[in-house]
Amino acid sequence: MIINNLKLTKILNWITFILVVIGGINWGLVGLFNYDLVSAIFGQASLLTRLIFDLVGLSAIYMIAVGGQMMSKPSA
Repeated sequence: MIINNLKLTKILNWITFILVVIGGINWGLVGLFNYDLVSAIFGQASLLTRLIFDLVGLSAIYMIAVGGQMMSKPSA
């Protein structure tokens, strides 16, 4: 049970990390070139675009809450 929880946590950490990186790259493109890559791929104000933005935001909140714990753990 503990192994499954650790595996699930590791997967969740990677997913949130990837989403935060995607969000950061997208905001960098918006700031530098006024180009919203997520909207360009999935459509302006589409349900999927909004879902991706919501997931990126939730991932950032998760990383704020858990990121300090992730950084303080010694790597195995």
